[in-house]
Amino acid sequence: MEGAHPLMSVSLQKGQKVSLVGPGGGALTRVRMGLGWDAAVKRGLFGRRRPQPIDLDASCLLFDASGNLTDAVWFRQLRSKDGAVRHTGDNLTGEGEGDDESIIVDLAALPAGIAQLVFTVNSFTGQGFSQIVNAFCRLVDETTGEELARYDLSETGPHTAQIMAKVSRDGQGWSMTAIGATATGRTFQHLLPEVTAHL
Repeated sequence: MEGAHPLMSVSLQKGQKVSLVGPGGGALTRVRMGLGWDAAVKRGLFGRRRPQPIDLDASCLLFDASGNLTDAVWFRQLRSKDGAVRHTGDNLTGEGEGDDESIIVDLAALPAGIAQLVFTVNSFTGQGFSQIVNAFCRLVDETTGEELARYDLSETGPHTAQIMAKVSRDGQGWSMTAIGATATGRTFQHLLPEVTAHL
């Protein structure tokens, strides 16, 4: 769906763009991209069913207006150089309820030179998304805790990575576009050619 519209708990489709505005109509200042998933249950010896641990990793890539990568926040670097983007920590299994990994972005604190943020997810353990269930990413207003948008990642297939969404400067505020492109790679570095095609 083309065209921007205000966020109101939207279930995003590929290519859909939403303006990042708060409930009062003002620009959002702090958002959290949450990633959640569960491992598919495998049938083991004697018919026992057991979950297979899967390590998905969320990353946030920061780009300038020319499309140059200026910084990256991921499990090996939990904070951006300017401190405006912070990863809450690596989840190695997907166990637990809700968001398994989160990246918090202080939009107001981002340097003026940052034009776009791209969020990616990789299967570090190498399983394809056909083995991953209940996978999603969601955008939350960090100030109120309200879920603003959700994107389902459980598209079955052999791919081991997805380019989830991008957040771009949009006039005085920001907008988010769901990308949902599949890719292959264990870390964000493997995805850079595909990511730059979506800038």
